[in-house]
Amino acid sequence: MKLVKKDIDAKDGSGYVTLIAEEQEDMWHAYNIVLAGDSLKGSTVRRVVSESSTGSTDKTSVRLTLTIEVESVEFDTQACMMRVNGRNIVENKFVKMGGYHTLDLEMHKPFTITKDCWDMIALDRITMACDVAARADIAAILLEEGLATLCLVTSSMTLVRGRVEVNVPRKRKGSSGHEKGMKRFFEQCFQAILKSVDFEVVKVLIVASPGFYKDQLFEYMKQQAVQTENKQFLHFLPKLLLIHCSSGQKHALGEALADPGVQSKLEDTKFATEVRALAKFFEMLSRDPDRAFYGFRHVEMAAEKGAVNTLLLSDDLFRSNDIVTRRKYIALVEHVKSLGATVMIFSSLHTSGEQLTNLTGVAAILNFPLPE
Repeated sequence: MKLVKKDIDAKDGSGYVTLIAEEQEDMWHAYNIVLAGDSLKGSTVRRVVSESSTGSTDKTSVRLTLTIEVESVEFDTQACMMRVNGRNIVENKFVKMGGYHTLDLEMHKPFTITKDCWDMIALDRITMACDVAARADIAAILLEEGLATLCLVTSSMTLVRGRVEVNVPRKRKGSSGHEKGMKRFFEQCFQAILKSVDFEVVKVLIVASPGFYKDQLFEYMKQQAVQTENKQFLHFLPKLLLIHCSSGQKHALGEALADPGVQSKLEDTKFATEVRALAKFFEMLSRDPDRAFYGFRHVEMAAEKGAVNTLLLSDDLFRSNDIVTRRKYIALVEHVKSLGATVMIFSSLHTSGEQLTNLTGVAAILNFPLPE
């Protein structure tokens, strides 16, 4: 994300920010910033009907800049597109005042968000989005016999970029059907990786499976790279990590990312830190439950007693259009930070964020036990 201009009043927090989305992940950040009641100014294309002197009509597409008062926001996780619906609030010769319009935010085109009051969560999101060092791209292929899921992981999102399904015959004495099926399966896995993984950007490629499928795929890819003289992939081989996981489904990604080998490769990244923190919370919940709280009421009580060491929150909580609900979570964050505790906001598009959302979206690791 590129910050073009920022003008926010220090007293009441009102003002605007102009941004440019430079990659798909930036649309997710914008989705977490724009709320109902904000105004959004951006470039759009609208079909305009004009009438000639002879009475004939002509429909043309016109690019214009509109400012709308936001009523609803949608996000397409597959296409990484953001769609904003609202009423036009600035005079325009093509769109009447109060007329409804839908803005589809576009890559590499500036858009301006205006709020009556910018809170710390929205401002922190902008800072994070504009910090190039915060991005740590990981690729992972999770496989079992005949099934593989290819995922790309950034600091804020986990995207499924490919799914391979091949019918592999059972092993039979005297038949080569199983071997041919597995070879076809590995070939499709390798092609999916070559198609979707940018080896210049990705820091590590995780190959994870139950059993020995990961080792077999690794050997197959290495042989193919040598035979085809794919120097880029051969150079990338040291960045491959072979990890055990329970299946080839997306949910097994959490197991692979929690592996110490992966964590050591990405120990300084935001996502790896979050995975470790959530793992520590679940360990504490099992071993010492009086030091692991979840649910707003219990966590708020712990914060009032100054007991919170680490606060874990899902970004889902801050997308609420209910101002009162949003403010109570912001107040919790501000109070915990004032006590010197750590606050982590998890992306709901990550497996770790999904786990936290299933656990009410708010949890805390405490400095000392608080028996109920």
